[in-house]
Amino acid sequence: MGSLLLVIIYISFISLGLPDSLLGSAWPVMYEEINVPFSYAGIITMIVSFCTIISSLLSERMNRKLGTGLVTAISVFMTAVALIGFSQTHTFWILCLWSIPYGLGAGGVDAALNNYVSLHYKSRHINWLHCMWGVGASISPYIMSACLTGGLGWNKGYWSVGIIQILLAIALFLTLPMWNNKKKAQTQNKTQENKPVSIKKALGIPGVKQILVAFFAYCALEQTAMLWASSFLVKSREIEPNTAAGLASMFLIGMAVGRFISGLISDKIGDRNMIRNGTIIIAIGIVLILLPGKISLAGFIILGLGCAPIYPAIIHSTPRNFGANNSQAIIGIQMASAYIGSTFMPPLFGIIAQNIGTDVLSIYLAVLAILMLVMTEKLNKIVNERRRRAKQRKMEKEKDIFYIQNPMTKEKEPEDIRTEKQIVGDHINEQIENNIIDIIE
Repeated sequence: MGSLLLVIIYISFISLGLPDSLLGSAWPVMYEEINVPFSYAGIITMIVSFCTIISSLLSERMNRKLGTGLVTAISVFMTAVALIGFSQTHTFWILCLWSIPYGLGAGGVDAALNNYVSLHYKSRHINWLHCMWGVGASISPYIMSACLTGGLGWNKGYWSVGIIQILLAIALFLTLPMWNNKKKAQTQNKTQENKPVSIKKALGIPGVKQILVAFFAYCALEQTAMLWASSFLVKSREIEPNTAAGLASMFLIGMAVGRFISGLISDKIGDRNMIRNGTIIIAIGIVLILLPGKISLAGFIILGLGCAPIYPAIIHSTPRNFGANNSQAIIGIQMASAYIGSTFMPPLFGIIAQNIGTDVLSIYLAVLAILMLVMTEKLNKIVNERRRRAKQRKMEKEKDIFYIQNPMTKEKEPEDIRTEKQIVGDHINEQIENNIIDIIE
């Protein structure tokens, strides 16, 4: 049963990637048919991103109330309905309306499944799952292309992917009992059902702000490379546009291959070292992109390989860094931070490139990579200190047992002079440290 559930989760990640590249594939035909400017694709994308951010922030409460399986099934169904809605629409403002359930559904699936897999499966699975997202994102352009070249129109492309999503939603509803098979999931739902972690409380946990900035920087880097690689090759390396469009996909290929390889080694190397090694490879890729000539092509492949392990490693390390009790809330906020970075930072580079030129792409990517590395290392220091304190607390508990057995040897405790804010902060740290003590034991 557990293996079948994992297969369902893998298929869910493929379905998560399916709609992501549909708009880009279909828009050159869509905008002429619905009679709007070419730039209006950005409006649809912004609506989807905004709704995705909202559902990511609400994911913690929804998952506690409904459970991961039901949230995933409902979210996939919402996405499916939105895609069918797209297929029946020939008016721009109706497309904007259908973008709302599309974004809400996408964010719900992303946050729910990432947290569930991080809690219940090893690191290799989170890498392979995100590799499956790449598979889905790569398949849908071919579906759309087949519909367009076959004279069926872009509507049929959306309809085809929508039907696939509906079939998956039905499968998810049928397999709902499997989601509660794991003891850990049952215990967690039972003990925490009425204790949601607010966004304010999550942001107050030491290290959360650092990981949000790191995730923002990483997703900004990834999306900027995806969006502007082709333009860079055309304008800065003088490669023909048709050729550059295909060559730019080398970044995605590098990422897909990298995530497969990461799945093979991540359990042995660990999440921290996967992030560090990925950053080193990113740096090599950026240097190659900076060099003149066609060597820039190799740079984008290397850049994709370096990016591959970072997103999965950050997600998978969240329960261990902040405690299983807080992981869903923090992963939801991480997803929101990721979408903010991927939504606003690539257009910012577009403005810079318009005034300075695309040659600054390497510098832009380097700044984001440095910011990500600095923030993840700051987080590591905070977590190391927290684990040191957790071990110290474990020793103190053992000492307390000794004092109970030998009460005459216990020294007088000093007066507590902490402020109220410090007491609250220490209480949050103590909760996380208790989770770490459980891991240690």
